Amino acid sequence: MPGLGVWEMMDRRCFLKSSALAALAPLLPLRAAAARRPNIVLMLADDLGYSDLGCYGGEIQTPNLDRLARGGVRFAHFYNTARCCPSRASIMTGLYPHQTGLGNMTGGKPSEFEGYQGRINRPCVMIPEVLRQAGYTTLMSGKWHLGAPGPIERGFDEYFGLIHGFDSFWDASKYSRFPAGRPTRTYPDGKFYSTNAITDYALDFLAGARQQKKPYFLYLAYNAPHFPLHAPKEVIDKYVPLYEKGWDDIRRRRFQRQRELGLVDQRWELTPRSVIPPNWVATPHGWGGKDNPAWDSMDADRRGDLARRMAIFAAMVDIMDRNIGRLLDDLRSHGELDNTLVVFLSDNGACAEWDPWGFDTKSGPENILHKDAELQRMGQPGTYHSYGSGWANACNTPFRLYKHYTHEGGITTPCIAHWPAGITRRGAFERQPGHIMDLMPTFVELAGVEYPAMQNGVPVPPMEGRSLVPAFNGKPLQRDALYWEHEGNRAIRAGRWKLAAVDPGGEWELYDLEADPTELHNVAASQPERVKSMAAQWEAWAKRTKVIPWPWQPQYGAAPADPGR
Repeated sequence: MPGLGVWEMMDRRCFLKSSALAALAPLLPLRAAAARRPNIVLMLADDLGYSDLGCYGGEIQTPNLDRLARGGVRFAHFYNTARCCPSRASIMTGLYPHQTGLGNMTGGKPSEFEGYQGRINRPCVMIPEVLRQAGYTTLMSGKWHLGAPGPIERGFDEYFGLIHGFDSFWDASKYSRFPAGRPTRTYPDGKFYSTNAITDYALDFLAGARQQKKPYFLYLAYNAPHFPLHAPKEVIDKYVPLYEKGWDDIRRRRFQRQRELGLVDQRWELTPRSVIPPNWVATPHGWGGKDNPAWDSMDADRRGDLARRMAIFAAMVDIMDRNIGRLLDDLRSHGELDNTLVVFLSDNGACAEWDPWGFDTKSGPENILHKDAELQRMGQPGTYHSYGSGWANACNTPFRLYKHYTHEGGITTPCIAHWPAGITRRGAFERQPGHIMDLMPTFVELAGVEYPAMQNGVPVPPMEGRSLVPAFNGKPLQRDALYWEHEGNRAIRAGRWKLAAVDPGGEWELYDLEADPTELHNVAASQPERVKSMAAQWEAWAKRTKVIPWPWQPQYGAAPADPGR
């Protein structure tokens, strides 16, 4: 769906071919064709599940991302931090989110909790600040959601998008252009749609960057498919028949396609319908601690409402893919795709907020059962919906649990890396784990820039991530363990073993991910010494990275919390 705006000052057709800076250190084990520093395009989706893309088993039409995957590498085990703000902080800094002050969401907790301040602290540096040192033009179009200071103050030369976390896809007034005074687009009444506009501005920014004869870093952070679920009706309508089959059928079909693709093998088991952990909406609604219901157990009106919700979500992913196609076509037409590293991923697992029915009007307990003509209005301007925990479970196939939680369904993201000049493999799956904090060191290495030790006289925290450059071509990454915490949900992965817990007072569970990738067989009772050792390792990390003490109840190590909190 092409954008409908009018660029007032720049002509995208202007093009001066970018020339690389010389005398760079070799970037082994990259191909000799990658002697020039690459452009870098980082694409981030919002609340996209592990299996939503066609190339990860989904039925949503994503031909452009599927083509990108065929020409590059797909990570089978790429991790985020379970939620929006912490993931974005980790991406931008190469650190664990608590080290940046964003262990939770923007807005912050009481100041005694250093890891939960609600904004990125000043000693941390961000990708655009570092790449600027290497002569890169730094561009961002999309969702910021990192609090103050904003994207320009943090190193981006150009910005358009949504500063806060979520809002209407139809209302242009919710989106901002910085620095002030820069050229803006205008859209006819009723023609603004944020996914299109974010891409429009990204293309404009690239046109301007080419005139500077410098490599560029573009951070393209779509707010799709995050709620409120909004999409053009004609795109929604084509998906409704698919989702009238229900989430049980969709989960089975996705899992079968994942097997056919080679993403999963015989060790993987499709999880049962996932539990809905107690929360402030599910518990009073009677869903807390129960499993998602069987699709066929619901009446026809409820199934019709829920099918429409998922169809809107699918339409949002479809439109995002179309826009990614626009950008890739632009790179291709300017001869830049071969030496541009394109990375695509999601910020967390699919969003179950807060129970199987989803919510309406705002995030919270209100649900409206849409019937008959009301169904046709869903997803249009002035509406507000989410799709609920049943569809989130399907979108995270084959895993269980969701965004917020540190089991695989909450922290595993599709991740595609494409760079013809530097990645030798085509269509391969990379099986070793990667993490979103690995993006900063990857980009630092490829840009040939030194990561700063000091900023304004203050020591900069060293990066926690590892460069993914070896993994792009099948070489091992050197890493002892990965760690997580969000809202008291916590985990550590060390090699094949993973320790995870739900809620601040929840007991540790132990999984052998080599034999049990979908975390169905808790072996904690049979391996108490391993649980003890890994828990101590997690606790040492948590103290070092400002995870504990935390603002949740109970404090870590105290008596268990009330499960109905």
